[in-house]
Formats: sequence, C-alpha cells, structure tokens
Amino acid sequence: MCGRLSQYRGLHEFADALNMEGVWRSNVDTQPLQRYNVAPSTSVAVLRCDEGGPRADLVKWGWRPHWATDRAAPINARIEKVAHSPFFRSIWPNRAIVPVDGWFEWVDEGGPKKQPYHIRRRDGHPALCASIGQFCNRESDGVVIITADALGGMIDMHDRRPVVLSPNLACEWVQLNMAIEQAEQMALNLGEPAELFEWYRVSTAVGNVRNQGPELILPVL
Repeated sequence: MCGRLSQYRGLHEFADALNMEGVWRSNVDTQPLQRYNVAPSTSVAVLRCDEGGPRADLVKWGWRPHWATDRAAPINARIEKVAHSPFFRSIWPNRAIVPVDGWFEWVDEGGPKKQPYHIRRRDGHPALCASIGQFCNRESDGVVIITADALGGMIDMHDRRPVVLSPNLACEWVQLNMAIEQAEQMALNLGEPAELFEWYRVSTAVGNVRNQGPELILPVL
C-alpha cells in the first residue's frame, strides 16, 4: 500500500458505516473532511472504542515506539508479523478503524512517470481499514494501517493492500474484549476480497501533497 489515501466524507458517514450502538464522542469536525490527498505524518480520522464507548479522533498517520529513534515512523504494519513484532507489541491491543474513501497507488506503465491510480469500494461505501495505534492524547500518538498481500487483479496495483473489514467485522475489531489471537486471525483471513474494489487512473497532480481538490479522484484516460 502506497502512502496516500482520501478521506473526504463527513465523520457521521464514516461512523454510520460501522452501524455501532452507542453515542459517538468526537473531537473531529462534523463537516465533510474534504481531504483528497492525505499524506503520512498528517492527521487521519480514526474510529475506535475506549472505556466510555465509541469515539472518533484525529490522529497522526504513522507511529514508532519511543525507543526506535533510528528510523522513520511506519505508516503500515504487515499482518504476517505485526501481532508478534517487538516494534508494535505495545499497540497491538489498541485496535481501531481508519475509514477511507479510497487510497492511491503508483504503477509503472512504461512512461516517463509512474501512473497514479485511485482504489475504492465498488459499492460506494467507505473502506474500513483495520488499524492499531497509540491514543493517549500525547505528541507521540499515532496510528498504522494493517496490510496484507494483494490478491486478484489488485496485485497489478501493488503487492500490498490494506486489510479492509466488513462493517460487522469492523465493529468486532474495535471491541475492547476481543482476544488478541482472535483479532490476528480476523485480519489474516477475513479481509474483504479484491473483487469488491475498483481502480482507475487519476491525474499525476496527486503526486504533489499540496494538491487537495476533488479533481484528484476523477478518472483520466
């Protein structure tokens, strides 16, 4: 999975996709986010549960433990390793959903530059990406998206894909009482299949993180 995504709907639309019982607490504006080109180290909307119930927050995309000062903060974590990795051990129990309208990949098609593609669900619903993070209201907070091997035609875009969960499984994923072993098996085996997604060419303007307009997700020839 490449390091760009889109989050342009309003928070209520993302929360509605989970259809979770309880009153959502939020520090995210209720207006549409209108972010069409979200880059690493910037804030993303995150849905999760704490002792008070469902909540939404803006959290930095990327995290590293306090002792890992020799590398940049990863934005993704491989499901094949994350549950048993010393790097992510402290946040593996802190499960969340990063709801996205889509994400971008760059493909080498033989031209002078790689061609960007936007990937999204065919049914128009948000993609509910399994994630983990640190949510302590500190500067060191952050979230990483869990990835798996790409499947089907999606492998032509990139060899990795975010683990996208169905709404029912996403609700289970964020529950505090889920066993960590069960969470690992869910992410390993129950991600949404490639045929539920579509991908199409978009403007190379998405390569500049300063560009943020809706034209970035329009198909181009």
